[in-house]
Amino acid sequence: MKDSDKVFAGSIPAIYDRLMVPMLFEPYAIDMARRAAAVSPSRLLETAAGTGIVTQQLARSVPQDVQITATDLNPAMIAIASARVTAPNVTWQPCDATQLPFADHAFDAVVCQFGAMFFPDKRVAYQEARRVLRPGGTFLFSVWDSLAENQLTEVVAQTVAAAFPDNPPGFFARIPHGYFDSDAIRASLQAAGFGGIDIETVQMRSRARSALDAATGLCQGSPLRNEIEQRDASKLTAVTEAAARAIAARFGTAAIDVPMQALVMSARA
Repeated sequence: MKDSDKVFAGSIPAIYDRLMVPMLFEPYAIDMARRAAAVSPSRLLETAAGTGIVTQQLARSVPQDVQITATDLNPAMIAIASARVTAPNVTWQPCDATQLPFADHAFDAVVCQFGAMFFPDKRVAYQEARRVLRPGGTFLFSVWDSLAENQLTEVVAQTVAAAFPDNPPGFFARIPHGYFDSDAIRASLQAAGFGGIDIETVQMRSRARSALDAATGLCQGSPLRNEIEQRDASKLTAVTEAAARAIAARFGTAAIDVPMQALVMSARA
């Protein structure tokens, strides 16, 4: 992992929230909140909450007396999230998922949507999730499947790489779509002490109003932007427009509606 892979700052959080959330994250957030509500928690922890789309769905899906603690490593993301979700049973706190500042057995469920790929030490993060769960508590989390199963992102990744042939950016292949080996995930969860592990492949639809919206979200609303700007900040707009043309050539010039795929894990402490 590069240092820039974890940086959601500047204009990235706002673009992420405006374009990436509805295009990629909201469909899975609705599903994740349904799964979390089904285990009937009284105290729920969310890690890597981002700009709060899962938190928002959780607050809508669980009873109002369920205490939700939502956390993220990046204060800029929490600033947007806390404005999005103002339910009285939601508490916001910046923290690192590999060093949770909570007591043992403090929660009935831990939820993490598309955050595990960013954890520098997955096993430590899973151990922390298990530590703060009560015995029998549930850990729910998701990761993206491979780029080959997420062709919208794959097209953008290939186009951006071609724009810098001597030093191609590799953020999407390296981080968001670089952790999808279900056997390795299961082994890490078992090593952290979890049992009752279920891993499900879940396909949803990725939708955007236009190819340019999709390209802007992926190129400018993610840490891929950091890699582009490190190489040549003056090319950000041109590279984004090239990605939009590639998307339109592959998926059409109308609104985007293509499959996307993720793995959703459930494990018991």
